[in-house]
Amino acid sequence: MPATARTFALVLPTLALTFAAGCNMVPQQALRQSQARSIQLAGQNRQLSRDNMGLKSNLNVSNQQLTNLDSERTLLQQRYVNLLKQQSPLSPEATRQLEALKKKYPLFQFDPKNGVSRIGVDILFPSGSDTVNKNTAPKILAEFARIMNQTDAKHLNILVVGHTDDRLIAKDNTRSRHATNWHLSTNRANAVLVSLQELGVESSRLGVAGYGPNQPLAPNSDEANRKKNRRVEIFVLHSDAVVARWNPDTSHQ
Repeated sequence: MPATARTFALVLPTLALTFAAGCNMVPQQALRQSQARSIQLAGQNRQLSRDNMGLKSNLNVSNQQLTNLDSERTLLQQRYVNLLKQQSPLSPEATRQLEALKKKYPLFQFDPKNGVSRIGVDILFPSGSDTVNKNTAPKILAEFARIMNQTDAKHLNILVVGHTDDRLIAKDNTRSRHATNWHLSTNRANAVLVSLQELGVESSRLGVAGYGPNQPLAPNSDEANRKKNRRVEIFVLHSDAVVARWNPDTSHQ
């Protein structure tokens, strides 16, 4: 065999081995890179799973809080409705005197069926204020307190409830004292309660609540209806009535 042919024959196997080795190195490097990337992706997936579980947990807590608030609101609403439906605990004589008070003051309303009195806010307070009007309110409240301090009504409890219309508080001066209609309704109820207390009604018989614009008597479509919705209601309750989770049978235990 010629020398050139022998040299060519020896070179071919060498090249084949070198090419085969190079081919083996490329897949191994790619495999290692692929494995490293897989490990990285797996770690990222685990972190995403943990984050997702945390979000689900926070969402469950928020949903439970909303459910609890909704349940509490429903409970308070039902108690308010029950108050409206209650039978009057007032004696015939106390009922007669309150009906006479209704005739004397047109803005004082009284329902003998359930013993609920309603007083228009305009006769009790100046606009946007929780300061009792000294010209008209004291006379009505004094006569109401006198009736409630009589022997046949002295054992009954009183719940004062404030309401507003739907208009937002616009004046800065008013908003500085009553941030929302909720504040205004409860502050007015408190003012009536304090007046009754000063007129001799025992504080242990008194309670307050405020509903802002959320319990209208009429649609807030015009000023006449809004005037109806601006009011203070006075509920006369049996001495053993359970109101807003306060039970007189257990309060002193």
